[in-house]
Amino acid sequence: MLAEDGLNNSLPPTVQKRKTKAESDGLSRAAAKLRLLKRLKCTLKYEKMAWESGAILVAGVDEVGRGSLFGPVVAGAVILDRGYRIRGLRDSKLLLRERREVLAERIREHCIAWAVAAVDAARIDQINIYQASRVAMLEAVTKLATAADFLLIDAVKIDCDLPQKAIIHGDALSASIAAASILAKVERDHMVCEWDHVFPEYGLASHKGYSTPKHLAALREFGPTPLHRQSFAPVWQNPVPQEAFAFMEEEAAVGEDLAG
Repeated sequence: MLAEDGLNNSLPPTVQKRKTKAESDGLSRAAAKLRLLKRLKCTLKYEKMAWESGAILVAGVDEVGRGSLFGPVVAGAVILDRGYRIRGLRDSKLLLRERREVLAERIREHCIAWAVAAVDAARIDQINIYQASRVAMLEAVTKLATAADFLLIDAVKIDCDLPQKAIIHGDALSASIAAASILAKVERDHMVCEWDHVFPEYGLASHKGYSTPKHLAALREFGPTPLHRQSFAPVWQNPVPQEAFAFMEEEAAVGEDLAG
């Protein structure tokens, strides 16, 4: 079995160079990340390393909605069939909605197993978004109809006994993690769009709950709904910046503005 330090958690030197170059060009953090993600190649490199070490059922795991102000964080877990190649897998943020829908159908049809799980806004407020993301990912893994024997996870580790490897930008580098990201994104978008009919004044279908000017204007005018994340600063409009939520602006800019 692949040792936990067998895959390097840090960014590869070439990736780090690209990140540094983008920053030196004066790009914003979000724009620099978007440029980086577009250049990364999504392959089976990490899956092959796990297979060669003795793993058989390698699951990719990822979450979406971490930076949203509204609704749940949703995680996906996917065990790809190594004998069937699904072309076009990449970070769900880099795909148009129509393409995500097509790929999600192919993933569900041709993978060995898949599952999604959600943690709602109330729970996010109780345990914080980081822990809620890990809970959602663990639940997705445990819901797999065929149990995994190794996990590839985007950026974090979860509380389970399975061997696992956290990969920075994993959804842009690992086909399994990308597949999980796509299923989670499609599921969450559908969930949020259902609530758009209940709260039409917020425009949820257009921004999926992220921190856009339209959404912030609606929050100022109407206040938060029961499904908004009350612990997130833009929801309760505390003027004091919070470093803990600095990722929200970046994720919204990279994800929702590009993919819709």
